Amino acid sequence: MRAAVQTHRVGNTPDLQSYDHVVLFTSGGKDATACMFDLLDRGVNPARIELHHHEVDGRGPAFMDWPVTGAYVAAQAVAFGVPLFRSWREGGFEREMLRQNAATAPIQFETPHGLMRAGGGGPRNTRLLFPQTSADLSVRWCSAALKIGVGAASIAGQDRFLGRRTLVVTGERAQESAARARYSTFEPHRTDTRDGSRRPRHVDHWRPVHGWDEGRVWDALQRHGMRPHPAYELGWSRLSCMACNFGSAAQWATIRLIAPALFERIAAYEDQFGRTIQRARSIRTLADLGRPYPAALSRPDLVALALGESWGLPILGLPSAWTLPAGAFGEAAGAT
Repeated sequence: MRAAVQTHRVGNTPDLQSYDHVVLFTSGGKDATACMFDLLDRGVNPARIELHHHEVDGRGPAFMDWPVTGAYVAAQAVAFGVPLFRSWREGGFEREMLRQNAATAPIQFETPHGLMRAGGGGPRNTRLLFPQTSADLSVRWCSAALKIGVGAASIAGQDRFLGRRTLVVTGERAQESAARARYSTFEPHRTDTRDGSRRPRHVDHWRPVHGWDEGRVWDALQRHGMRPHPAYELGWSRLSCMACNFGSAAQWATIRLIAPALFERIAAYEDQFGRTIQRARSIRTLADLGRPYPAALSRPDLVALALGESWGLPILGLPSAWTLPAGAFGEAAGAT
């Protein structure tokens, strides 16, 4: 009964004018970017929209994620004219992976009033392994520990969301995997406490592009002239981490070519753990089976851009000058 009375929606589309805050969780990927354009096309006032980006490597040196992603997302926020708030688990991916008889690290998140810290502690346990290639978040722990949990903490930890209506927007699409096809398009968010008496907050979760195919996503970026993340231009079809545990043979071959020190660092962890990222094969075996993407061989400027930590290029251009990136409609290698 609660959903019928309080969600203010028609079908799977919420009443967008009824929310005080519209929070878009983004990695800078094409799907989250398409969500932003969809919000604007539907007439949502940019003054009520904010981008939230989870820094997978914890704002430390790049390890698993693309080094340029933070700067790219910041450039998007400027182009959209909306605020950007970052959040991360202290120590990021590497610290969480190396936990040994230790509690999980606290979370930090930016707010309009400064930096806040929450969580951490809890039971002591050990990981010492990479996330596994599974839809089960208990073993594919990177999404749960470094994105989902971090995003939830950033909402639950801020009093500005109390007594307000907030819409969380994410870009999962059914076409991406069987697991994502089962996601609800619209539902209460995990931080929702609208029926609570102590700290009530109304938080809905909407996936506006859930039913879109990939072509519609690229059409949205072209129509608005948005340059995609350079990972797509190098040949990646999805913007997970650069060294995603779901990476294909071609991706690992490309990483070995463009970032050999990082590749060997990850391979050394596989040797240390006695467990490979992809259960049956090590990244060395995968790289031997693949061929680097052509753009990684022919476009050293793109490689330098993707592996750098700054963005000094125009991010918006004329739709007529926009070109489909090399990774469009490519192999579906990425998180489930």
